[in-house]
Formats: sequence, C-alpha cells, structure tokens
Amino acid sequence: MSDAHDNAKGQPTIGEAALFGLCPRCGAKTMFAGITRFADKCSSCGLDYSRFNVGDGPAAFLTMIVGALVVIGALWLQLSFEPPWWVHVILWVPITTGGVILGLRLCKAWLLASEFSRRAEEHRHEHKAEE
Repeated sequence: MSDAHDNAKGQPTIGEAALFGLCPRCGAKTMFAGITRFADKCSSCGLDYSRFNVGDGPAAFLTMIVGALVVIGALWLQLSFEPPWWVHVILWVPITTGGVILGLRLCKAWLLASEFSRRAEEHRHEHKAEE
C-alpha cells in the first residue's frame, strides 16, 4: 500500500495529465509531439508512450458526439433565426474541427494516463519470458 502511495508522489492526476498533456509519471508537458500525436517517449523521465494501447476508439466515438451536437446546434440556429447558409459554414466548420481535435487530444491523453495509473500496457515482456 505504501509503495503505491510513494510512486504516486508528484504525479499529476488523470484529469491534469489529460487536460495539459502531462506525462503521467513525472508531470512534464511531454505527452504530445503534435496536435493529437503522442511523443515516442517522455523527454524528461523516459516513459515509453508506445507501450500503451489507446487505439482509434476515441476518434469514432468523439466524432459522433461532436457531430450530434453540431447538428442539434445547426438545426436550432436555422429554426430560430433562419440565417443565410454561409453563417452556418463560418460557424460550424471551425466548431466541428476544433471540437474533434480538442476532444481527441483530451480523450487520448485521458486514456493513456488511465492505463498508466492502472499499470495496463500493450505488451509485457516479463510474462513472455516466463512462458
């Protein structure tokens, strides 16, 4: 019990890691190498991010959620104010793009931090060596 407590000392919470792109081990802002692309490893503590299997699940789920919210918003705007079509383009294209990118970044970071905190990894070499 004390070992788990000692390991968590100085580590960001899952929410902090997801929101700010922090390494779940050391708290450095090194999780992402691009807008939504993970870095290969933390340049501060060396945590290998490729060990974790975040996958493409968040992308499909998030795109459907953002799409549904945009459609609801666009229908409400059209039925309430009847703006010209170009207002929809100017409004909804950036909102959709930003929502998907920001949401994907948050979801991927949250999943990676969750996997780290639960010690879930894509491949474990010590089990393969024992078999």
